[in-house]
Amino acid sequence: MTRPDRAAAAVLPDGPGRLAVGLARACHPGPTAAVTALVTALAVATGRDAVGCVLAGAAVLTGQLSIGWCNDAIDAERDAAAGRAGKPVAGGTVSARAVWIAALMALACCVPLSLASGWRAGALHLAGVLAAWGYDFGLKATLLSWAPYAVGFGVLPAFVTLGLPGEPWPAWWAVLAAALLGVGAHLANVLPDIAGDLDTGVRGWPQRMGAARVRLLVPVPLLAATCLLVFGPGGAAPGAAGWLAVAAAAALAATGLLLASRSARVPFVTAVAVAAVDVILLVAGGASLTA
Repeated sequence: MTRPDRAAAAVLPDGPGRLAVGLARACHPGPTAAVTALVTALAVATGRDAVGCVLAGAAVLTGQLSIGWCNDAIDAERDAAAGRAGKPVAGGTVSARAVWIAALMALACCVPLSLASGWRAGALHLAGVLAAWGYDFGLKATLLSWAPYAVGFGVLPAFVTLGLPGEPWPAWWAVLAAALLGVGAHLANVLPDIAGDLDTGVRGWPQRMGAARVRLLVPVPLLAATCLLVFGPGGAAPGAAGWLAVAAAAALAATGLLLASRSARVPFVTAVAVAAVDVILLVAGGASLTA
């Protein structure tokens, strides 16, 4: 019987078109676009000029492309064993060799684009990218699987602010909130795949806890990030918008917990929604990140 992903691959014509489609699907387009948009918006909000915003966005885009392609190339056999339809390398849409070449080319482009924001900013961003590669190369199967996400997200505010005139460091609460957002993203991302991961020998931090515990834990770092972004900036007490953000995040988290027994996807969806609230807060508070 033909696998659905193999059948889908067979519909695509051979040649550059099929290669382009395969690479586009293998780069994890959703997270790649989301993180790139977040950093670009944060660069605009903190006052970077047009060139600085473009350079920051391009550096993050190439870094995320390299991470996504590296992940799919490494996980090709595991994805096939877990029956994950739609994975282009495992499904034969694009070869692992082509994806490896694309990953290395993207990483090579990421280096000068990152350093164009200054050596401090560039070094931190590249450290985050390399941490993500470390996740793909084995950390994902250890108790430290959360660390690359915390590092990769945590360096983003510093990458943006250190590219400003005077190279100011970001506020501590922004760095910690971004790191917590990364940990929450890790938990939410792994949650739907825990059973398949365990079957293929991946025993990272969430897999060892089990799906039931992860569902309960997912909102915790995301809600902590929300509170930091609302209450972290010094000065006046949070306004109505801040309190509304906290209430919305808490309501979404409670919804995910209450409806978890009805659908395994609900905690994931609500976690993404809470993360969206955090992203809005982070971008909205861009001007205060260096305060």
